[in-house]
Amino acid sequence: MSTDDSFSPSKLGTKEHWDNVYESELSTFKETGDEGEIWFGEEIVEKMCDWVVEHISTSQKPRILDVGSGNGNLLFSLSAAGYDNASLVGIDYSMDAVHLAQSIASRRSIEGMKFACVDFLQDGSTLPAPTSSESREIHESGKPSNSSRGKWDLVLDKGTYDAIALSERKDGDTPPLRVYASRIGELVLPGGFFMITSCNFTEEELLSAFQRPEYGLLFHSRIEHRTLTFGGVQGSTYTTVAFQKSGDARSESKTVN
Repeated sequence: MSTDDSFSPSKLGTKEHWDNVYESELSTFKETGDEGEIWFGEEIVEKMCDWVVEHISTSQKPRILDVGSGNGNLLFSLSAAGYDNASLVGIDYSMDAVHLAQSIASRRSIEGMKFACVDFLQDGSTLPAPTSSESREIHESGKPSNSSRGKWDLVLDKGTYDAIALSERKDGDTPPLRVYASRIGELVLPGGFFMITSCNFTEEELLSAFQRPEYGLLFHSRIEHRTLTFGGVQGSTYTTVAFQKSGDARSESKTVN
């Protein structure tokens, strides 16, 4: 069975569910200051940030997009690690998630970071440009680089692909997971990266879904997570894989513990 049809639709794949989740978390934040759930936990966030720090220099001011940014925790962690707020953008299809992330950023006095309500799967949906985009889209010649507009040095996913896998599929439509993978391939700059953490897909399944010639994404590295053994079979609760967009072979594949 392909990853396009491996899961039955669930409420976890509906916008209504996530609207309700973030409506509640936003209300709680306003009342108590609680910033809400850290999806997959703090350890996963720390490992993803460590990977970014190891492979992408803060001095490059990389443009980073978090797809399904929720309460913004992953981007806040990258900000704390020294990445330029003006180059960090989070998108979510729940407006209350966006409001929550913006409210947390305001409470923490984090300026320049962008959060926007975007349905990533919809054709023609416009992604917000990072505040730093104008200065980055200039070649050494001093002329604007058309090829870099709307593209990113790093795209992140922490659980969003999992939620999309549980969404309802309409007969005759391109499977949502395939639409998602295609959009990712379009958005990553040559030499840039896409890193995904999943609780539903194995590394082999993620490689099959994203490492396709038409997307230009090649396996770069993985992050190791704690393993569990059940019935004599060993497996990991989470899978994190990084892909690099073809066009720049500056990095070698490796495993990060």
